Amino acid sequence: MNLIESLMAAARNRPGRVVLPEATEPRVLAAARRLLKLGMAKPILVGSLEAVQEQAARKGISLEGLTLINPGDDPRLDHYATLYLEGRPKSNAKVARRLMGKPLFFAAMMVKSGDGDALVAGASHPTAKVIEAGLMGVGLAPGIGTPSSFFLMMLPDFLGGGPRTLMFADCAVNIEPDAQALADIALASAANAERLLPEPPRVAFLSFSTQGSAKHALVAKVREAVALARERGPGLSIDGEFQADAALVQGVASKKVRTDSPVAGRANVLIFPDLNAGNIGYKLTQYLAGAQAVGPVLQGFARPVSDLSRGASVDDIVAASAIALAQKTQD
Repeated sequence: MNLIESLMAAARNRPGRVVLPEATEPRVLAAARRLLKLGMAKPILVGSLEAVQEQAARKGISLEGLTLINPGDDPRLDHYATLYLEGRPKSNAKVARRLMGKPLFFAAMMVKSGDGDALVAGASHPTAKVIEAGLMGVGLAPGIGTPSSFFLMMLPDFLGGGPRTLMFADCAVNIEPDAQALADIALASAANAERLLPEPPRVAFLSFSTQGSAKHALVAKVREAVALARERGPGLSIDGEFQADAALVQGVASKKVRTDSPVAGRANVLIFPDLNAGNIGYKLTQYLAGAQAVGPVLQGFARPVSDLSRGASVDDIVAASAIALAQKTQD
């Protein structure tokens, strides 16, 4: 059983409420049907009831057992608009109500209010719009100032030791994060690794330098981020800066790393210094090592917000829902 299968099995043991605001998209309707059939979730479809019913009938998808919500007719609309206005003195009730009438933003506010457990969207919205809804609705997690993303990289064989899953971050959202943002990415990644990986998180900040082997402003930024992340997460295994081989291979770490480290040579969470490195790194791993790349998965929000590729398959949506439910902090 691979990691995604394990997460799907866990979801069946504790099915949560997945809010799907792209309810007129056939792939989303089919995924909602499958989530319900598998007992993984209680899907909530948000959108125009007439349009949803028409699309479901056209595709032959039964809506029986699925919850359908039309934001414009829902009694919570005014309450959600009021919640949106809190802390936004420059906005007004008319604007807030109009915004909350949009399925994506209504769905985000459902999750913020505890009326849903996870938001899964992106099949017909760009990533930037999903992040915007997450920020305006759900909000960021306490102490986190930067939304980011991660990939689960499932390698079929790691250095002859069999299958292994690593977490790569951030490979999709932040182009050139500063030290504070890198620390945010690391802390959010550690929290998700704790929930998703079968072993405790060991977080390595990557660079072209290992513990001062090179001097450059880019290295200094990573070193600052390591210090900030350690200060903010004193109980976590965080170390760096490391070259990738020193982070992953114990034999290399023993030669390059001069201090005792719980991370060097054993890292399972890799924090890339910028989007250039992260995007290149995950794609090289995917195609040269035959790894399955699952993601990008959004993180840093107070409650789960999951972004989909606009080319996402029904299987992808089901898997994203399983990951999103696993990200939920247990109440």
